[in-house]
Amino acid sequence: MYKGWFWGYPNITATEVHCLSFHGHASHLKGVLQNLKARAVMFDHAEVALHDVFGDALYWKARRSMRFSSGLVKLAGSFRMEYLNSTDETDGTVRPGDWTKEKAHSDVTGGPYMCVHLRRKDFLWGRPKQVPSIRGAAKQMKVHLEQLGLTTVFVATDAPLEEFEELQRHLQEYQVLQYEPSQVVKHTYKDGGIAIIEQIICSHARFFTGTYESTFSFRIQEEREIMGFPPENTFNRLCGDGEEKCSQPSRWRIVF
Repeated sequence: MYKGWFWGYPNITATEVHCLSFHGHASHLKGVLQNLKARAVMFDHAEVALHDVFGDALYWKARRSMRFSSGLVKLAGSFRMEYLNSTDETDGTVRPGDWTKEKAHSDVTGGPYMCVHLRRKDFLWGRPKQVPSIRGAAKQMKVHLEQLGLTTVFVATDAPLEEFEELQRHLQEYQVLQYEPSQVVKHTYKDGGIAIIEQIICSHARFFTGTYESTFSFRIQEEREIMGFPPENTFNRLCGDGEEKCSQPSRWRIVF
């Protein structure tokens, strides 16, 4: 009998546990279940399985119809304007109020800053080979900033304060920022709303690079694809310290 902690519940038990490496459509999981005699099967981290029509025109139609709360957009816009010298008018990111009026394009410039999603915490032991150290992340950021001719980087991260300050020390010649919500914003929008504010800010950056297999990074890539950024400025990720040349994210291009 196996017993463990799953999704906040400490009383999950199982008679068998199998380790499965999976990448592909959800329908392929049928083969995993065919020879099992168990009455109930739990897939942990089932979010890695793709919907069978993921990425088709219908999927993107549904995704384009989903817009962020106006309150969150306003907070992100205020931060962009005050700290990142970024507005929709200057960045070329003005969007029609009606999502059905959006057209396919890949020529948006974005704000004069780079965004990095630097995932830490459980990713450090869950994906140790693909997540860089703070020093390694700073080294990669510096390369991108030099290539882009930018001096400002916005960092969306769950790193503790001491790690963020370490990152700033490695990048002293650059402006390294993160979103620090007021107590009112924390109380009103909670952690989920604050995460969306960070996603919006990253969606408007000149260049974005994320974390390996992070759904937070995926959502930013989707939003940037809808907004019309060049794919080379969107589908990027940080490499682990031991990865000389790591594979970059798949380019899930928008379909109209």
